[in-house]
Order: sequence, then structure tokens, then C-alpha cells
Amino acid sequence: MTAPYVSASGVPMLSVEYRRAPEHPFPTPVEDAYAALRWLHEHADELGVDRGRIAVMGDSAGGGLAAALSILTRERGGPAIARQILLMPMLDDRTNRPDPHIEPYLLWSYDDSRTAWPALLGDAAGRPDVPATAAPARLEDATGLPPAYIEVGQLDAFRDEDLAYATKLSRSGVPVEFHLHPGVPHEFDSIAFTTDVARRATADRVRVLTSL
Repeated sequence: MTAPYVSASGVPMLSVEYRRAPEHPFPTPVEDAYAALRWLHEHADELGVDRGRIAVMGDSAGGGLAAALSILTRERGGPAIARQILLMPMLDDRTNRPDPHIEPYLLWSYDDSRTAWPALLGDAAGRPDVPATAAPARLEDATGLPPAYIEVGQLDAFRDEDLAYATKLSRSGVPVEFHLHPGVPHEFDSIAFTTDVARRATADRVRVLTSL
């Protein structure tokens, strides 16, 4: 995923091989991401990295992890994140009510979510005590989070939770750029990368990266 963005933007990227559920459930993935962020800040001088321009980025489950990392970093008082770039992020373990208008077109289904969230959270999935560092949609107060770039396809099972999260951030004073791409499903940019909508989405991502 990272090489095309580095090539197009000239912005270096650190790809984090975080441990994944179900073998490594919450909080291991977000703690791995946090350790990588701290390592990058600690080694910024030798790597030629500006600590004030470090962003986090991810798509799908990785987008949810980038959002969770932003929340965890705020809770722990740093290190600083300049922007969170969330591409069709998976944010809410409670999303289980199908939308009949988009269900026939889903590439990631509601059943997939009902499998994935318990893999990460175990029996806690869907219950009231799930923390926002596991499912960012659980966040109550977004004050102080990094500015966000969020995008999702209109035919994506994550559409409504991503819309709601963008609104939640905005209502807490967090700058948000949000894109709802019409007529496309989850991971549309990977399966139809030559389409106009995929080209526009890629250009927007590169623009955001180069603006850091």
C-alpha cells in the first residue's frame, strides 16, 4: 500500500507490522502501533523526520486502528500526531443492522463484521463497556484529537459509522475533511483502480500527504 503513495507524494512512510487478531486480540494491535509511533518520534533526528509533521494513516481495519491510535495517544499525552488519515475505516463494533439499499453490493458484509469484531474483542464485542481505543465510534469526547481526513464509499458497510465519526469530530472542534464517494463499495480503489473515482480518491490522499 505504501510504495505508490511515497512515490507520488515524496513523503516517507513507516509501515507497521502490528500483530493481528484473533491470535493477538485487543489491546495488542493498538499497543503495537503506539510503540511504533513512539519509536519514530524517538528516532526522528537520525531519520530526518520532523516530529511536528508525523501523521497516522490506514484503510479498513487499519483505518480504525489509526483512529484508535489517535485516541490512545491523546489519552497518554503524546507523542504528537499531526493528522489522522482514515480510509474507509472500520470503527464501530455495533454495526449489525443491514441497509437493504446497499447490502447486495457489499464486498465486506455485515456478517464479516460480526466475525471480525469478536475476533478482536472476544465476548465484549457489542457490549456497553468497549473502550474507544478498541472501537473508535465509542468515543464520547473528541476534543483535542488530530485533524482528520476521512473517506468512504456510498456502498460500504462502514458508511454510516464513518459519517457519524466525522460529525462527532467536527462537533468537538476537530478539523475534518470528509469524502463520500458515490456508487462504490469497500476497497473500491483496489478492485477498480483505473476508474475516475479511484483516481480522484488517490489524488486527494496524495494531496493530504504532501500538505503535512
